[in-house]
Amino acid sequence: MNISARNVFKGTISALTNGAVNAEVQLSLPGGDKIVAIVTEGSVNSLGLAIGKEAVAYVKAPWVILLTGPANVKFSARNQLAGTVSKIQKGAVNTEVSLALPGGTTVFAVVTNEAVMEMGLKEGSAASALIKASHVVLGIPA
Repeated sequence: MNISARNVFKGTISALTNGAVNAEVQLSLPGGDKIVAIVTEGSVNSLGLAIGKEAVAYVKAPWVILLTGPANVKFSARNQLAGTVSKIQKGAVNTEVSLALPGGTTVFAVVTNEAVMEMGLKEGSAASALIKASHVVLGIPA
């Protein structure tokens, strides 16, 4: 299957917290990075999600928010992933920024060219990716 989401994270479910309507699912990636998703209890049941099961998290690059500078603000985004800018690919309006996390995972974000300039992003810059857990779509290998 081909998919348009730029971020595809393969891992193992390491935590699952059920609720009345939604569940929080933590996916541990190779290298120790973690992604948290909020899915419906219906999805937990239909996908057979359980601790120890392999899963894939998908996140579209425009859903990733980048942050630079001192972390003096608290955010509601469940996924706050600190890393280093490894590549910048500028387009006519937007730029794709690749962020290498310490565990070896790469997160891709698409932001405006203006935002890249305002944040002073360049290869080697420290940055964080903010991803709302509700923007993470989970799938399981067939």
